[in-house]
This record gives sequence, structure tokens and C-alpha cells, in this order.
Amino acid sequence: MELLKVNGKMDTKSLAKHVLVPIIGGSITGWLANRHAQEKYKKLKKPSFSPPSAVFPIAWTTLYGLMGLAKYRVSKQQEGKRKKEISIYELQLGLNFLWSFLFFRWELRGTALVEMTVLLGAIALTAYDFFQVDRTAGTLMIPYIGWVIFALSLNYATWKLNE
Repeated sequence: MELLKVNGKMDTKSLAKHVLVPIIGGSITGWLANRHAQEKYKKLKKPSFSPPSAVFPIAWTTLYGLMGLAKYRVSKQQEGKRKKEISIYELQLGLNFLWSFLFFRWELRGTALVEMTVLLGAIALTAYDFFQVDRTAGTLMIPYIGWVIFALSLNYATWKLNE
């Protein structure tokens, strides 16, 4: 429970908001971007390291929860201060949501690869900035960085296999 406390206090309402925004946003984005696209995706050639489809919602729900928790911790540390770190967080979250449309909905796999590279940089910058404010918050972003590096290689391989 200490993970949920900042300066010895837990703000349940703020915590819920920060965690649920990326989870619900990611769920809605995934649904909108993947609607009618899954049949096409199933027909694509995929690399041997491509995980089963069931892995993705579990991984993303976990990652969205961790990043929401990280944002909560930083926002609580910075109450009443200018929040540069939060702006970078919002940018990376928007890029995250955009990727699904590029890759699945619009089938722009090369563009999605470039966008994901920018996304990875934004996540790394967010993690660094979060770490400067709250070491735990910065550390909570590390699994997200790892997953996006994996997803970047998956995006690249899928794109190349289907050119």
C-alpha cells in the first residue's frame, strides 16, 4: 500500500482518476481502431516472436495502470507547482493512442513505426522527468519502455513481412 501513498497520504479519488483515464482511454481507442481491422490483421504474416492476441489486452491494461499510478505520484508531489512533466506525459499518451489507428485502422504500418519511435522517445523523456520528481514514478515507467521496445520490433517485422 505504500506504493499508493505520496508523502504518507493516499488520495483515493485522484488515484482512481489517474489510473482509469489511460485504461479507459486505451480500451476505447483499441476498440475504435481495431473494429473491423482484426480480420485483416489475422491474415498478415507475423514474426515468430509475435505473442498470442490474448496477451495484448492484459499487457496494455497493466501498463496503462502503471503509467496512471506514476502520473498520480508525480501530480501529488507537484501540487501547486508548474507541471512540465504532466504535459510530456499527456503527449506520450496521445501518441500511444494514435499508434493503434495508424497501424490497425489506417494500415500505415511504416508510418506507425516512425510514430512509435517518437513515442518511445516521449516515454523515455516522461520516465526521466518523472524520476526527477519521484523515483518510484520514474521506475513505474520502465516496463512500459520495455514493452514499447518489443512492440517497435514487432511493428517493424510485421511491416517488412507484409510489404
